[in-house]
Amino acid sequence: MSSKLYVGGLPSSVEELTLTELFAPHGSVASALVMTNAQTGQSRGFGFVEMAKAEEANEAIASLNDMEMDGRTLTVREAMFQH
Repeated sequence: MSSKLYVGGLPSSVEELTLTELFAPHGSVASALVMTNAQTGQSRGFGFVEMAKAEEANEAIASLNDMEMDGRTLTVREAMFQH
């Protein structure tokens, strides 16, 4: 079963390919999405990564949460969705 992760604190330079490459060493990345401002197209500083397996997602969280990237500290956690 796949797991969706929230990734916060992203530098504005990060694109979806960069996010995929960051998470790939921890497992199979099913999808990566950087949220952007609809008017400017600039990153809003967060995104979502879907990992193929829950174990891979947990490994990515353990390895990447609180990691520094271009002077910003990443927050990586399980995505929370409200219905």
